[in-house]
Amino acid sequence: MSLRVISGKARGLKLDTPKNQDVRPTTDRVKESLFNMINSYIMESEVLDLFAGTGSLGIECLSRGAKSCTFVDISKESIDIVKSNIKKARVESESIILNLDFKTAIDKLKLQNSKFDIIFMDPPYYKNMFIEAIEKIDNSNLLNEDGIIVVEHDTKDLFEDSIGRLNKSREKKYGNTTLTFYKLEEQDE
Repeated sequence: MSLRVISGKARGLKLDTPKNQDVRPTTDRVKESLFNMINSYIMESEVLDLFAGTGSLGIECLSRGAKSCTFVDISKESIDIVKSNIKKARVESESIILNLDFKTAIDKLKLQNSKFDIIFMDPPYYKNMFIEAIEKIDNSNLLNEDGIIVVEHDTKDLFEDSIGRLNKSREKKYGNTTLTFYKLEEQDE
């Protein structure tokens, strides 16, 4: 499957993909639709690509003007692909790479008082890591007040309307793939 950057300064760049089928990159159709929906969040944003895989979602944000992206993946092979793709896209200076499991990465980011405007989560399907990761992000206070969490998951996975202080704001289905969006609940003044 060929994977490319859709828009911005790295537009058209072909990205490396893994040889095995463990990593399932976001299809161009889903990616294009996703970025149409979140475009207003991207400029100068701090991005977390939590189960980075190829790094394609974070690199797309950097290509479109995000300030920085932290790429997290437990797989050494995925991290090697992310590093290669970051270099190809010439976004090394805006990139932080953590070869850690999501729990350790979130703990480390919390200790650094990191805050993100966009958090992508595209964990391995059928591993039920979503809820735990979303709860940990909420408890660690990693999402900026106006930020958004985007979860890419199998359409069969059902999500609660709210998880901790996060409320489901949107859901979009594309065949077997669904994008679910969470935002912090509005605080009463």
